[in-house]
Amino acid sequence: MTVNITIIGMGKIGTSVGLALARHSEQLHRIGHDLYPEFSRRAQKLGAVDKIAYNLPGSVADADIIFLALPADQIRDTMKHIAHDLKEGAVVMDTAPTKGAVSGWAGEFLPEKRYYVGLSPVINPKYMLVEESGGEAAREDLFKDGMIGIVAPQGTSSAAIKLAADLTSLLGAKPLFMDIVEVDSLMAATHLVPQLVAAGMVGATADQPGWTEGRKVAGAPYALAGSALGAVDPPEAIASAAALNKEHVIRVLDNVLVTLISFKEKLQDGEYEALAEQLKRIRDAREDWLGKRFSGEWEEGPAGIDLPTAGEEMRRWIVGRRRE
Repeated sequence: MTVNITIIGMGKIGTSVGLALARHSEQLHRIGHDLYPEFSRRAQKLGAVDKIAYNLPGSVADADIIFLALPADQIRDTMKHIAHDLKEGAVVMDTAPTKGAVSGWAGEFLPEKRYYVGLSPVINPKYMLVEESGGEAAREDLFKDGMIGIVAPQGTSSAAIKLAADLTSLLGAKPLFMDIVEVDSLMAATHLVPQLVAAGMVGATADQPGWTEGRKVAGAPYALAGSALGAVDPPEAIASAAALNKEHVIRVLDNVLVTLISFKEKLQDGEYEALAEQLKRIRDAREDWLGKRFSGEWEEGPAGIDLPTAGEEMRRWIVGRRRE
């Protein structure tokens, strides 16, 4: 039996999903929709979808899977708009970096026997440091050798969860079943706060009087530190996702501030050797994480995934979330 999947949002993620599924045409029929028709046409030209649907409600009428590859600030209205056109048994999936809010909207809008399962993709490490966005950045193997976190509200049918796991496998990734609160905690630390910190660094320099000359000498450290801003999510999506996940985002920002203040205090007190040692520990933690991220070789442990850290308090919070 052929499964109908409607991909809403033909940017980097949505188009990559379509491209990855192209090898399974005997199992799947792919329909693409985007607010901007030219994005859908580009995706079809690339071979990411079998058919374009220009009408949003009509695009989901026969779909078994509705894949929302949208920024967080667009998901609520989209879900509300399509809810009453979903057939019985349809499963709505998303890739937003905040699952608690999206799960709540699903509970509010989806009729009985229509289900929500959230996905949190971890992309192929070979594309992790590539600063590209939009449909032009789509890759057939974007999810290959990665993993996809799967979350579902209580009461979700086992068939819907299995469908999400099967889709994950077809994308070339491994499924990892997680808790909604856990995912929101981890996404705050590893997805949202890095973009906010990059914005903070740029805002603290580009708005200063000396920037007229500073911009001429800014080099690799400045470019690398600010690269997260705009390379993944547009500003509206960052702000919306942070607001929807604010409890966890604020907690991680507080931990970042604790670490920055410790730098400041060591400088003020002349503790240069202590600062160097702290910076070395942080650098080593990043290099250790980066090496394992590229190799995919993780030690088994209570945290599930090794994460980069900016201090012992941040590590304690991320690892401890599962036990709280």
